[in-house]
Formats: sequence, structure tokens, C-alpha cells
Amino acid sequence: MSATLTAPAPLRIGPLELEVPVVLAPMAGITNTAFRRLCREYGAGLYVSEMITSRALVERTPASMRLIRHHESETPRSIQLYGVDPNTVEAAVKMLVDEDRADHIDLNFGCPVPKVTRRGGGSALPWKSDLFRAIVEQAVRAAGDIPLTVKMRKGIDEDHLTYLDAAKAAADAGVAAIALHGRTAGEFYSGQADWSAIAKLKETIPDVPILGNGDIWSAEDAIRMVRETGCDGVVVGRGCLGRPWLFGDLVAAFRAEAGLLERAEATAMTAKPPLGAVMDALRRHTELLVEFFGDEEGGGDEDHACRDIRKHVAWYFKGYGVGGDTRRALAMVRSIAEMDEIFATMDRDMPYPGEGAEGPRGRAGSPKRPVLPDGWLNSRSTAGIDYGQLAEAERDDSGG
Repeated sequence: MSATLTAPAPLRIGPLELEVPVVLAPMAGITNTAFRRLCREYGAGLYVSEMITSRALVERTPASMRLIRHHESETPRSIQLYGVDPNTVEAAVKMLVDEDRADHIDLNFGCPVPKVTRRGGGSALPWKSDLFRAIVEQAVRAAGDIPLTVKMRKGIDEDHLTYLDAAKAAADAGVAAIALHGRTAGEFYSGQADWSAIAKLKETIPDVPILGNGDIWSAEDAIRMVRETGCDGVVVGRGCLGRPWLFGDLVAAFRAEAGLLERAEATAMTAKPPLGAVMDALRRHTELLVEFFGDEEGGGDEDHACRDIRKHVAWYFKGYGVGGDTRRALAMVRSIAEMDEIFATMDRDMPYPGEGAEGPRGRAGSPKRPVLPDGWLNSRSTAGIDYGQLAEAERDDSGG
């Protein structure tokens, strides 16, 4: 299931060449070093950090400095930033470049979380076209030879779409790629992603790599998105929760699409793990979290790791016939030894449940009116906007 594969048709993002046109979407509290390393063990791609606020990074808070750490095995190193002040974003990018902490930097303009949008950050920001342009232009200049990309949504809602003009501004600024989630901020993660918007963006910006995001639950979905939209690659988010082997599926599928692998062979290689393999993945994930939460001298933090892995339990065992008592016990696990004791009571040979383990995962939420700063929609300009108020969006270490 974790066999090493070589994929064709590499995706170029600036000087970077990716074996497969696949990017792991930044997810707050999920895509830390531990999860990125786990996904790499199953397949190839670009694995992006959690979204990190530029102000916290410039101030070098301990949490933000931990979030930008990469294991020596992680290459290329990819970090996503977000911010609302062009000068602060520029300073954060310059810090990453000057201290050789990243090989790729992405700017987030797609986060729909209210605590971000209410201060003008994330998916609210491209509405202020002058602010968006200033942030991207200054960040690209600061990045120098390091490829800088942007990730965005269609807009705030269907009446306030921003993705086409924002993408044009980003392309003019010299970004290396543009990723589009086919939803508005108001849709959150509900309903069905609008892949036609991705196709329209590719038609509008043909000379910059366009990455599509939204509703990729399987390798087949990724191939279909590329075929239907003409995008140059895909960004995978919630579809890999509890399914790190999805990246192996993606390698096989893209090889088959390029004619380097028979379709039937690629289908046969699709991971259909029995329960024992899922248990092994969960345990490995926990081990990597122990290392991630450990101190700088290399020690571990098993307690912190076990508390963090609890949120992944339901995703890993989705569809499998694991009883409620066992699930609850795993969701309260306090050590790897305790995890092993619980695993010893489970049937490692239980077969893959098929459709029950597939499809949507993670919270979709429901459509809602985006929370925005007062008067935000009155103008596309930031004239009269209090930057001090916007800076409240950058108080946390991670924006999600």
C-alpha cells in the first residue's frame, strides 16, 4: 500500500518540479509535520504546512516557530502564510527566505472561518482589490527566487465574486501558481464545489499553473477534475483525513492517465486496507506526533500526541465495523501502549468496507452569511480602513 511509485507529467511551480500534480491543502490542526510525513510515506506531491499568521511569525512566537519546522526528510518545504498588512506579510516572507526555512510559500486568501473574515482576512480580503494586490506584489518581491503561490475562493458570496480579477492581479505580480477552491466563503464547505469556476479561471489565466480544489474524495475525482476543468493540478484537503494512502492512489491514477500504467493495474493498486493496516497507520501517525510535539533536544511528548490523535479516530475508522465502545476508548487514549491494548481486541483481518469508508469526510458546515468588518462590502478599496483593526486577524499563531 505504501509502494514507491514514479509519476509522470510533473507539475512545475517556479523551479520546483513535482512528481505528481498533487498538493496537500493546508488544514489547521491537521497538516503539521507529523501528518505531512505520514502522507509522504504513501505517495508523492507538495505537502503544505498549516496556515500560519504572518504577524505571529515575525514576532517569532514559540507556536509559530514550531509550525514552520520541517523534518529533514521533507523536501520541498512548503509553508502557507496569511495576513492583512502588506508590510507584515512581506517581513514574514523575507524571514522565511533569509533564514532558509522554505522552498515554497503560499498565501491564503481562502479561509472562510469567521474569526479570520471578521477582521478582513482569508476569503474576505480579495474584495479589497488594492490591499490584495499590495500584499501579493510585496510578497513576490520578498520571495525572490522562492516560488510564491496564492490560494483563494470564488469570492465572498455569489453576489461578490473576486476570483477572476484577483487571479489576474496575482498573475501580473508574478505568482508561480494559483489554487482555487470552487466555493464562496458563504458556502463554507457545504453543497457541491463549482468546478466550472476552475475551468473558467484556467481559460482566463492560461499562462500560470492553475490548481483545482474542492470535493476530491478519491483519485478518480482528481482525474475527473483535471479532465473537466483543464487545471494543471489538484489540491486535496478533507478527502485525505484518516486516509493518508489516498496519495498513493493519486500517484497510480496519474500514471495511468499519462499512459505509463494500465488502467486496470492502477485500479488494482488503489488502497483498500483491511482494518489492521488502518490501525498501523493510526499508530504510525501517533508516533510521528510524539516526535513533533517533543522538545528541541529530540525528546517526545506522548501525552500531547495522544490528545491530538483523538480527533483523527473517527476519520480513520469511517465505515469499518468497529464498535462504539472501542471507538470511544480510542478517542480517549492516553498512551501508545494503551492504544496497542485496544488494538489487540480488534480484528486485524476485517476487510475494507468499500463505499462506507469513502466519500465526504470532515465537517461541511452549512451556508451562512460571511462575518465581515463593518462596511466591508461598500467599496473595493481600503480607503478609510483601519489597519490596526484588521491586524486583529493576525493575533493567533494559526489562522484556521
